[in-house]
Amino acid sequence: MPISDDTLDLEALQKKYIEERDKRLKVSGRSQYTVLEGDLAERFDTDIWASTDGAREPVVREFEAVIIGGGIGGMLAAGNLRNHGVAAENLCIVERGADFGGTWYWNRYPGLGCDTEAYCYLPLLEETGYIPTEKYAKGPELFEHSQRVGRHFGLYDNALFQTRATGAVWNEDTLRWTITTDRGDELAARYLLLCPGATNRPKLPGIPGIEAFAGHSFHTMRWDYRYTGGGPEGGMTGLADKRVGIIGTGCTAIQCAPPLAESSKELFVFQRTPSAVNVRANRPTDPQWAASLNPGWQMQRMENFLNVISGAPEEVDLVDDGWTRNLKNGRRVFEADKSRMDEKESIDLADFARMEEVRARVDAVVRDKATAEALKPWYGLLCKRPTFHDEYLQTFNRPNVTLVDTQGAGVDHITERGIVANGIEYPLDCIIFSTGFDVSAGIFGGLGFDPVGVGGLSLTNRLQQAFTSLHGILFSGFPNMFMIGGSQGTLATTRTYDLTIQTEHCARIMEYCRAHGVERMEVRQQAEAAWQTEMADKRVDHDGYFEACTPGLLNLEGRGGQVYDYYYGAGPVAYRGQIERWFAERIDDDLNLDSPAS
Repeated sequence: MPISDDTLDLEALQKKYIEERDKRLKVSGRSQYTVLEGDLAERFDTDIWASTDGAREPVVREFEAVIIGGGIGGMLAAGNLRNHGVAAENLCIVERGADFGGTWYWNRYPGLGCDTEAYCYLPLLEETGYIPTEKYAKGPELFEHSQRVGRHFGLYDNALFQTRATGAVWNEDTLRWTITTDRGDELAARYLLLCPGATNRPKLPGIPGIEAFAGHSFHTMRWDYRYTGGGPEGGMTGLADKRVGIIGTGCTAIQCAPPLAESSKELFVFQRTPSAVNVRANRPTDPQWAASLNPGWQMQRMENFLNVISGAPEEVDLVDDGWTRNLKNGRRVFEADKSRMDEKESIDLADFARMEEVRARVDAVVRDKATAEALKPWYGLLCKRPTFHDEYLQTFNRPNVTLVDTQGAGVDHITERGIVANGIEYPLDCIIFSTGFDVSAGIFGGLGFDPVGVGGLSLTNRLQQAFTSLHGILFSGFPNMFMIGGSQGTLATTRTYDLTIQTEHCARIMEYCRAHGVERMEVRQQAEAAWQTEMADKRVDHDGYFEACTPGLLNLEGRGGQVYDYYYGAGPVAYRGQIERWFAERIDDDLNLDSPAS
């Protein structure tokens, strides 16, 4: 139910937000998480989904393009290259997992699904002729679609699965990249596309005693159905006599806690900071709507969604869900009240009003008042990625579920018997870490090697000298190399959108080079400098807003600054316009294309 503006005490709410933030500030920032190496990597980061060890003979051959990463970015890169004239036999994808899918390969926990609309999120729907079965498709369907994309574009034959790239070196004499792997492969490639992603590595908290626990433990990204029984649809009979503890209450826990509660003898949910849980309202796809779609519908829908949530004018909200209603409400309040208050006060009022609705929903759903109070999020609407679920809050009405609220302090430590929080030990049979992806390590954290460009300079050293690029994709000193999804590009709520437009952009550049007989392509430094100026010009100053947020990914764990500083401030749709205008007007000026094919 909408909250009346007149009922809000802005001063009291601002004070409450700051109090809750200060409880959670840690100087350690990202170092509060544990590095997965050695025994911890063996326990929490092995590929439990692979049916074999992937042993094979080394591959030594040349390709037009080698793509590092077989998640959504890699599949989009390959699909767009195929659409722009590269034959399947001239493409090779190197992927750590045993299949395509990326995050949807690694994550198979019960309750998993899209948190943004599947019609916008799933890639290449028109190309593959597929329509998701639900507005918010579930995990198995997302993984199956990844396989569908691989089959549609003929990507399986040359894919190197269960393989990690260990190096990539540019050879100025041959005008080729040499890529090596942990399987002994040596691949020569005219073009190198880096698509490692940032949501395929588990993140563990730095809780003392993780290695001491004598019971069973695993991360949600490597769900152990051998222990729990059942599968992504539920039916975890192995937990019927178990006391289970789950650490974390973010997007993953919101989805997997309800099926865990149904299956476990007892479930203890350990919370540092509650999520903002909005209504999801999932529903099956309307076949009449699906039959009415015209060519180009998916890109139109993606951009309509992104425009609506960013405030750009749209006559119709095609998606019409919690995401768009959240942010439309903010604009509505500002437009109504801008005559009587300044912009910041009006935006604060809209933000507070929407979060009051979220907190009121907690009171309406959760019967125990103390539990309800602990589940209320006291921070701004955009401080953390909002969640959407219709069963999570109801889970805390079950008699076998206990919320252990740590008041922002986090779990104390782990013992041989269980978890200690607030000075109390909770004996457990199983601990599940729902502590998210190692997103803060960035794209390079998932790459696993350091590309070496012209003159033997590594990409890491190059960026230390000058953190510059063109569109976040091209780097001077690294010919014929593209980075997909990195900083200085764009960051969309539906990550598929920016990966789609970036990979399409790369495919067009490669097609242009083929058409003009160019073998060596490299961005000029003055083009990078111009892009840095454009980035600075379009930066949106939300520092004050994010400084008041509880620590998290978006405000760099409370260390100052914001994630959005690393991306194009005018937004994803404007970014697409920029790169399309650049291709039409600047490609010959901004790229060194002086190496014609022999």
